[in-house]
Amino acid sequence: MNRFWKYGFPPIYGLLIYFTVRLVLDTVTGMRFWHRDWGLNCLEMATCILASYALLYAFRRLFRYFDRRWQHDFSYGRIARELWYVFLVNQLLVNAIVTPVVASTDDGLQWYDLVDINTIPLMFALIYYGVVRSSHFLKAYVDSRLQLEKIANDTLQAELKFLKAQYHPHFLFNALNTIYFQMDEDVAGAKKSVEKFSELLRYQLYDQQQTVPVSQEIRYLESFIQLQQMRSSEKLRLNVQFDGTLNEQQVYPLLFLPLVENAFKYVGGDYWIRIEALAEGPELRFTVDNALPADPPPQRPGGIGLDNLKRRLALLYPGKHLFHTERQGGRFVARLTLNLQN
Repeated sequence: MNRFWKYGFPPIYGLLIYFTVRLVLDTVTGMRFWHRDWGLNCLEMATCILASYALLYAFRRLFRYFDRRWQHDFSYGRIARELWYVFLVNQLLVNAIVTPVVASTDDGLQWYDLVDINTIPLMFALIYYGVVRSSHFLKAYVDSRLQLEKIANDTLQAELKFLKAQYHPHFLFNALNTIYFQMDEDVAGAKKSVEKFSELLRYQLYDQQQTVPVSQEIRYLESFIQLQQMRSSEKLRLNVQFDGTLNEQQVYPLLFLPLVENAFKYVGGDYWIRIEALAEGPELRFTVDNALPADPPPQRPGGIGLDNLKRRLALLYPGKHLFHTERQGGRFVARLTLNLQN
């Protein structure tokens, strides 16, 4: 295809210019070019073809220059500059190659010859410019948009990795703190906690996909809850309800864990926690409700963990989630709704 545009198209371009000029001149003068000497016609055709090779070569070089110099500029100013140079190149080459031949044939160079020679090739040059450059600009625009989307996606992935890396030390500290306090009182329980902790860590490090079945996430939460129960007081009343229809629905991992961890961290007062996950059509509703101490700490429950979660939700479920937390008297409630419909 490139060989055609380089070697095959210029003769077609030159002949189009020639026949258009001849038809216009014949309309003005009453001549019929097919009645002229065909040796003369062939000379003029060859001249137009030669001029077209020179013009199209010059245009390609000109376009490559602009593409290198103003690679990311698609403004009207650039187009105006390109059109100005196309006009100059066209007029210079046409008058340098075609005009002398016309001046030496028939009755010499008349004013209408000069008008046709300077306007008709220019018209074809502008058409050529419009077709070639519109295609190029469209491709460049699409490539630019794809590049911007790739950069945005890379930025998104980098931020998600940062948020995940920010959360891991927080999880490790809480889990190790649990095991530390068990070791003095219940060595066997500490060993079980280490086993549970290794399962949880393995899931975080190795078993994560882009999305996971919600049943897998629920099993992870159950292991985490069991680990927390090992260090919790026996007076803790725990109510956990996971909808049996939550199976293969796909979710991004580790979105529910901060809410459960937050409840175990700040539970007090009447010492109860309720955890519930329900499937309602295309939506998954996850609720964590826990009692608060009579004299709650000055900082709000959740802190960095919930801020981290909010940012991850904004990146992973833009416009497809609802997240709300509130303190209601002696309890703290966190509600997360995800729309899992593609």
